[in-house]
Amino acid sequence: MTKPERLTALYSQLAVDAPTLPLAETANDIVPGEGSVNAQILFIGEAPGFHESVEHRPFVGRSGQLFRKTLTESGIPETDVYISNIVKARPPENRDPVPAEIAAYKPYLNQEIEIIQPALVVTLGRLSMGKFLLEVKISQVHGRLHKIVWQERALYVLPMYHPAAALRATNVKEAFIADFKKLPKLLQWIEQQQETAALTQDLKEALL
Repeated sequence: MTKPERLTALYSQLAVDAPTLPLAETANDIVPGEGSVNAQILFIGEAPGFHESVEHRPFVGRSGQLFRKTLTESGIPETDVYISNIVKARPPENRDPVPAEIAAYKPYLNQEIEIIQPALVVTLGRLSMGKFLLEVKISQVHGRLHKIVWQERALYVLPMYHPAAALRATNVKEAFIADFKKLPKLLQWIEQQQETAALTQDLKEALL
């Protein structure tokens, strides 16, 4: 199947599974990811809020507007990225999702990552960061690129503050915007690393 077909199948299964999942009662409660299936950057937030649950789109509320505005101002078209959340349904009163809820939706997020195969994953918020980086504080590692091994393959991860946190504190907003501005150069560097690795592998195979 093609990438679009695989994503369609994934979200169809998620809709079917909705009644068995925490935070959701019907398929209408599910907020799927959106964006380019060939995205080089995958943004992962934490959970849908009220506006997201109404529009069935990630990051469309007040914090989402800041996110999308900063994305555009950083020179990154929305059509070139993919946006999702670790949890696909809205927690009551917009509270943080709990570990059991994150675990329940984990297989669906894992499949999104596998299908899209982004060059860079940008985590928005500490809970999203916790999927890849354990026992670290977001205040200490935001804006710093990490290369990890995930599902037996190398993955570049950049932790960033959640835009909701940026709306609550001026210094966090400044850091959020500054980290965003790093993305084009970071992506260019990652692509160079991947090209070098591919050439090295081709050379090794040629010498065998």
